[in-house]
Amino acid sequence: MGKLWTILPEPNAVLVESLAEELNISRNLAVLLVQRGIKDFEDARHFFRPQLEGLHNPFLMKDMDLAIDRISLAIQNGEKVLIYGDYDVDGTTSVALMYSFFRARFKEIGYYIPDRYSEGYGISFQGIDFAAEKGFDLVIALDCGIKAIDRMEYARKKGVDFIICDHHFPGDKLPDAYAILDPKRPDCEYPYKELSGCGVGFKLLQGFCLKNGIPFAQIAEYLDLVGVSIAADLVPMTGENRILAFHGLKKLNERPVPGLKTLIDLANCEPGRISMSDVVFKISPRLNAAGRISSGESSVELLITEDQNAALKLGAQIDSFNDYRKNIDGQITETALNMVEEHEIHKHHKTTVVYHPDWHKGVVGIVASRLIEKFYRPTVVLTRSNNMATGSARSVDSYDLYQAINACSDLLESFGGHKYAAGLSLPLDNLEAFTKRFEEVVAATITDEQLIPQIVVDEEIAPQDITQKFFKVLRQFEPFGPENQAPVFICRNLKDTGKSRQVGRTWEHLKLSMTTTTGPRKNLEGIAFNMGQVFNEIHSGKLFDIAFTVEENNFRGVTNLQLMIRDIKINP
Repeated sequence: MGKLWTILPEPNAVLVESLAEELNISRNLAVLLVQRGIKDFEDARHFFRPQLEGLHNPFLMKDMDLAIDRISLAIQNGEKVLIYGDYDVDGTTSVALMYSFFRARFKEIGYYIPDRYSEGYGISFQGIDFAAEKGFDLVIALDCGIKAIDRMEYARKKGVDFIICDHHFPGDKLPDAYAILDPKRPDCEYPYKELSGCGVGFKLLQGFCLKNGIPFAQIAEYLDLVGVSIAADLVPMTGENRILAFHGLKKLNERPVPGLKTLIDLANCEPGRISMSDVVFKISPRLNAAGRISSGESSVELLITEDQNAALKLGAQIDSFNDYRKNIDGQITETALNMVEEHEIHKHHKTTVVYHPDWHKGVVGIVASRLIEKFYRPTVVLTRSNNMATGSARSVDSYDLYQAINACSDLLESFGGHKYAAGLSLPLDNLEAFTKRFEEVVAATITDEQLIPQIVVDEEIAPQDITQKFFKVLRQFEPFGPENQAPVFICRNLKDTGKSRQVGRTWEHLKLSMTTTTGPRKNLEGIAFNMGQVFNEIHSGKLFDIAFTVEENNFRGVTNLQLMIRDIKINP
C-alpha cells in the first residue's frame, strides 16, 4: 500500500530567520522549532531544558483539597487503605508510585489489580467486595473509575470511600466518589488536560507534599515510573507531560528503581542512553505482558520491590510472560489476517471487525494494531470472555475511533478509551449488529485520505545538512512522543553507491548506502525495514526519494549517523 507524504506548511520566514540568528542554529532546525510553537529564546529554553518548577499548582485540579484531606484523615485514624489500578503499564506504574510513597505513611496499605479475564477493565464489583471484606476504609483508584457510576453506588453501600484519579473522558454523569481528580471532567479548570493516569497520581502526591511540608525530592524518586507511563500510554509530549517525561527519562538513565533497572537489563537497553523509543518498544511490552498473560500484580510487585535480587527473579518471570505473549500474538495475528483475506466482504469495507471465541484476550489489542499495519482501517478484534464478546479497537491516524464506538453504545455492555484506542464488551447476540453499525458509522465519517497511511514530513532538507552538529541539536528535541514526534525529513534524487544490500532472514529489509546526485557529494547510510522488495530498482541505478528520521547507530564502539527510512519512492 502506497503512503501519502504530507509536508507541513513552511512556517513564517521572518520568524524562522530571527530564531535561527537568536539561537545560532541552522535554518532547518529553526523551522522545526517554529513548527513546535517555539518563537523566541525563552520558548526555546523551556523546550530544551524543561524545569520541574514549570509544573502547575496541583490545587488547581478540582477536588484536590478533598482528596488530600481524606488521605490525611486516613493516616490520622490509622485506616486501612487500598491502592487500586488498571492492569496496563499506566495502571501498574500508577499503583507502584502511590504504594511506594505511602507505604511508610499508612498503618496498613495494600494494592489491587483487577483480573483482565474475570473482572475486565476498571473498578469491579469483585474489587469492591475485596476491599470491604478485608476491611479497607479508603480506596485510591488510579487510571480508571471515571465512568464507574454503578460501582460507586455499590461501594457506598459497602461503606468504602473512593478517591478516583483518572485521565479518561467522563460520561454525562460523574460517579459519586468521595473525590474525583480528572483534568478532563468538565468542571475542572486545571490548565493541562493531557496527563497520563500516573501523571494524575503524581499531582495528588505533589499536592500532599505541598500541604504537609514534604520536600519535592521525596516524590522525584519516582519520576521514572511517571516517565514510563507517559511513554507507554502515548499521551501528548507537551506541557507537563514533557516536563515529567524529560525528568523521568533522566531518572531512568541515572538511578532507576530496581524493577525498572532489571527490565532495562533484560531488554538489552544501553544504560545511560535509554530513549522513549526504548521504553515504548522494549520496557513497556514486558510490563504489559504480566497483565496480558497472568496478572498485572506481578508488574506492581516488580516495580515496588526495593531489593535488586528479588527484582531479578520477578523480572525473569515477566520476561517469560513476554516471550509467551509474542508467540501467541503471532499465531492469532496469522489467523486474523487469513480471516480478513479469505472473506470477500472485508475487501470493500472501511473497517475490520473479527471475532474468534478462543483467542487470548490479553493480546487482541496487539493483533488489532497488526491488522492496521496490513489493511489500514479502524479495527476491532474480539474474543469470548464471560459469555460476552470483548476486546480492543485501534484507529488510523487522525480518525476518532472513540466517537465511532460511542455511536454504537446502545449495542455495547461497556466501553472506554481514547481517540485512537479503546476497549469494549458486548453481548454475543449483538455482534452482527455492531459489526454492521460500526461499518456504517465509520464509512459515513472517515475520508478517503484517512484510509491511506500517511507520513507527516517536517521538512525537505539537503543531504549535506545532515551532520553531527545538526544531530547534536536534534537529539535535544527529545523526549519524543505524540505532538512532538521525531522530525521526519525528505531527501530527493539519491542513488545507490553500489553497496546497498538486502538483509534479514528472508531478505525483507534494506541496508542502504546512498549518495547525492546534486551539489557536493555526500554519502548516507540507512536502514529500511520491510522494504526489500524495492532493492532491484534501487540497485539498477534508478534515482529515489526517501522519508526518514535521523538516529545514531552504535556498533562495536563506533558511532555513526544512520537514517531510519520510513518510505522510499522510486523516481519515474
